[in-house]
Amino acid sequence: MIKKVILLPGDGIGVEVTQAAVKVLNCVCEMFGLPLELQECLVGGASIDAHGIPIEDEVLAACQEADAVFLGAVGGPKWDRLPQDRRPEIALLRLRKELGLFTNLRPVKVFEALLNSSTLKPEVIENIDILIVRELTGGIYFGQPKFTEVLNGEERAVDTMEYRTSEIERIARVAFDAARSRRKRMHSVDKANVLVTSQLWRKTVDRISTDYPDVTLEHMLVDNCAMQLVRNPNQFDVLLTENMFGDILSDEAAMITGSLGMLPSASLGSEVGLYEPVHGSAPDISGKNLANPLAAIGSIAMMFRYSFEMEDAAQRIEQAIQNLLNAGITSFDLGTGNRILGTIEMGEEIINEMQAFFLPYI
Repeated sequence: MIKKVILLPGDGIGVEVTQAAVKVLNCVCEMFGLPLELQECLVGGASIDAHGIPIEDEVLAACQEADAVFLGAVGGPKWDRLPQDRRPEIALLRLRKELGLFTNLRPVKVFEALLNSSTLKPEVIENIDILIVRELTGGIYFGQPKFTEVLNGEERAVDTMEYRTSEIERIARVAFDAARSRRKRMHSVDKANVLVTSQLWRKTVDRISTDYPDVTLEHMLVDNCAMQLVRNPNQFDVLLTENMFGDILSDEAAMITGSLGMLPSASLGSEVGLYEPVHGSAPDISGKNLANPLAAIGSIAMMFRYSFEMEDAAQRIEQAIQNLLNAGITSFDLGTGNRILGTIEMGEEIINEMQAFFLPYI
């Protein structure tokens, strides 16, 4: 069966890492005999420049009809002064909401070869393997009302933080199921000492936990969690968090691995999954062949795992990444290695590694 994938390179280094990731995608599909149809569309700032809006309805419709969507990155200083409803990031929020992508999975894994790339001591981050489960379509990013106004001669801005029981229940079950298949430990992150949304969050997670007696649940305030991630990250297995907290904590956790360029992600919830590297558009290095494509390539591995249900293919990509790092082949952001390669060259080395060490699927 042909798999249709929509490519949304977006802005900045999103274009470059998408090119590297697509080469890997094509290579693996060829190895496994999987027919593939690719369609590239504009999104974010690129769409604003061409069409005046962050994402066209036709692009959303194409994504809804696809088997999977790959996104590079959106945004940049060029569009920072646009009205809120026309900023590049609106495209990403619309994709998440209209595709029903309420689950974001962000694996945080430290490769032994990169122990010295992190700013943390090697003994602190050794063997780290964390899965951050972030609720993606609720909370302050989507709550209404959201507006600015002039009140008594000064500007006033309002964002609304909102969660419903059903939203918390469904993401909690995703996290508990993930913990059950891993080390059976889960931390639920909130701010229940201050926020009523967090109090509902904690109450609901506690109730759902009774269905998972084999999973050890611990609640942790978000500020403490931020501290513990750099103090003792080995205590974590699965981290469950609401939307904004997950956005912040996953970026912090990325630095445990040595670089934002190492973190892939999968956004799930409907029949169509969206896959993207966690990093942004990095306009300062755009077009210079300096971007690390491993997060993008790792996101392709997650596409094979969750959308195509081809675990062997996913593992082949991930093993190739590990083999390269073990051989001392890295990218500029990691700052260490025997050979430091550019975006294009790193993608080509991943393909060479897979072709050299793995026989085609029969």
